[in-house]
Amino acid sequence: MKLVVGLGNPGRRYVGTRHNIGFMVLAELARRYGAGSPKKKFQAEVVDIDLDGEKTLLVSPTTYMNLSGASVLAARDFYRVPLEDVLVICDDMNLPVATLRVRAGGSAGGQKGLADIIRRLGDEQVPRLRVGIGSPPQGRAGTDYVLARFSAEELGEMEKAIARAADAAVVWAREGIHRCMNQYN
Repeated sequence: MKLVVGLGNPGRRYVGTRHNIGFMVLAELARRYGAGSPKKKFQAEVVDIDLDGEKTLLVSPTTYMNLSGASVLAARDFYRVPLEDVLVICDDMNLPVATLRVRAGGSAGGQKGLADIIRRLGDEQVPRLRVGIGSPPQGRAGTDYVLARFSAEELGEMEKAIARAADAAVVWAREGIHRCMNQYN
């Protein structure tokens, strides 16, 4: 079994914001694989999909971003999934818009949801797929920037990035982190 975790903030107010890119990628995976309605468990919305015989759980924590680790820990422990079979998808304002970066582990790099997951799981070796959302303009606070929506110019690029990120998650699930890094970095 694989867990693919998409990070974001719950509620209508945050739909379509930069910080919710993880949710958007999971929605694309659910659409592609004909998933049913999400179930509520592990403080998350959870959807089961089948990737060529590999049971994969799409996990969208319903906690706020900086408390995402509780949901991931509960799902990981319930299914006894090793860390290498957990992929976290999140935004990264240190990457240019629509850039993907796949890593097998490392620091949270300032991403608070990822930091909480690392803290709760007790290990930095959690595979992650970061989707670039660009840096805030001069004089704009990072918090305001990540909670804003993409500009009209960025939207087309981000739609393609979401599709590519979904493709990358499939490669990760089927072929592993190293193949995914080679193909998408």
